[in-house]
Amino acid sequence: MKKRTLISVILVLAIGMILSACGDSGQGSSSGSGGGDQGEITNLTMGTGSVGGVYYPLGGEMANLWTDNIDVEGFDVSSVESGASVENIAKVQAGEFQLGIAQNTTMVNAVNQKGEFKGKEINNVGVIGSLYPEALQVVTLESTGIESIEDLKGKKVAIGPPGGATREAAELVLRAYGIEEGDFQAYEEGFGDAKSKLQNGTIDASFAVVGVPSSTTNELANATGEVKFLDIDGKALDKVLEKSQYEAYTVEPGTYEWQKEPVKTITAMALLLASTEQVSEDLGYKITKTLYEKSGNMTIAQAKLITKDSALTGVGDLPLHPGAEKYFKEIGVIE
Repeated sequence: MKKRTLISVILVLAIGMILSACGDSGQGSSSGSGGGDQGEITNLTMGTGSVGGVYYPLGGEMANLWTDNIDVEGFDVSSVESGASVENIAKVQAGEFQLGIAQNTTMVNAVNQKGEFKGKEINNVGVIGSLYPEALQVVTLESTGIESIEDLKGKKVAIGPPGGATREAAELVLRAYGIEEGDFQAYEEGFGDAKSKLQNGTIDASFAVVGVPSSTTNELANATGEVKFLDIDGKALDKVLEKSQYEAYTVEPGTYEWQKEPVKTITAMALLLASTEQVSEDLGYKITKTLYEKSGNMTIAQAKLITKDSALTGVGDLPLHPGAEKYFKEIGVIE
């Protein structure tokens, strides 16, 4: 890729080191912030995503929700910006995070040791539950003259930071359209930075896996009045679905007030994950119960999608955290 900042290179190396540690079956320091075999703690760190996406503000609201409602001595949750799905899973496994948000597609790869997790054992990460569906938005502006994903050859395109589901999805979709590394100028921005670069003309298009409607997309539309979505459809869509756990999805007209046409794309579920070694069954139960019974106390738009009825959507055969399993059995969601 033509543009690769020092920070991005460092992040790639850091994630690689974390993933290498995953192969050690979670063995690590016995200190309060070390590896996976350090015992249960109550002062938790949660990995979210980049500023501009949904993971980051949602993580902040969930942390506040738990801190305000869970009465456990020493309990606290700090939400931190991260590279999102891949980094969050890797750092929960390594004991650096105790909670994390990730796409179900990435978690499936982790459990099956595929993709970024090839050869890396993930044995310290359990699912608390599903949060909301995420759609891949491929965004450009009318003034660029770009009409389709095929037109991204030779363009400047934000494909998301290393270690995130957006990067994974962007590369998957671009390959499905016959666009390989080197066919375009890649920018490793999160959606917030990509929005600014779209607005000032530094880049031509941006990929972002986000909950819809996205406030960042709305901000871009309000600032420019010319936001354009690029469809993922036809044979390229079939290739993406065949090679991944994504599902076809349509962003219906009116999802954004200014959106008049349907947008064909792909979707996955955002999951909340927790360490099965550092987060006790009792604390995991309280975290799960508080999230699904008090999600209405949060203000972010996606909070209304966090419900008991959809709590296991997209989870499938992924391992549940023991505390979540206890709660879902209690309320009859699972037997």
